[in-house]
Amino acid sequence: MPSWPAIPQTDPPKAINSPDKPALPKRLFWEFVYETIDWQKAYSTVIERVIDRGNPAEWEELLRFYGRDKVVQVLKFESTYLMDHTIEKVCVSFNMRPEELRCYMRKQSRVGHWL
Repeated sequence: MPSWPAIPQTDPPKAINSPDKPALPKRLFWEFVYETIDWQKAYSTVIERVIDRGNPAEWEELLRFYGRDKVVQVLKFESTYLMDHTIEKVCVSFNMRPEELRCYMRKQSRVGHWL
């Protein structure tokens, strides 16, 4: 099982010749036409998908491309759903509490089925 290290509090320096798209596998975006994804406009969807289904190397690429601040902003204020185990990984990796995540608060406010 891959290790989920704590994410540094500052963004790593961006490469001078940063590509127009991150080096993320097509498998994470199975329902999209990969070649036509607008990585800047779809940042929220991309970040949520990679955080929820990506591995540590893909998380690193996400942070390199979008920066830590953008990823944290999406996690706190825009992401509406993450799996429970992903919420735990996010909290450990980004040194956050579940209550800081919009998706966690949304889950808590929804009444589950009584069965």
